[in-house]
Amino acid sequence: MVELTPNAQKVYDALKKLGATSPDSMKTADDIMRVSRLPKGMANNALMELVAKGYAKRVAREKAAGYYAIK
Repeated sequence: MVELTPNAQKVYDALKKLGATSPDSMKTADDIMRVSRLPKGMANNALMELVAKGYAKRVAREKAAGYYAIK
């Protein structure tokens, strides 16, 4: 977890806190933003970083994409 930025770490912790650890328990960026207490843009950037580094998975859905932690 050392290679994550502080914002990405906050978002990762928020995913864990929300229990978003499987495809059945995905959360939207808005849910994650609220728990991590980061502005939407920062939360989205941190989510993209987590997805790129393999710490989270993004699933495109009809309305809003869902995210969950995978490590």
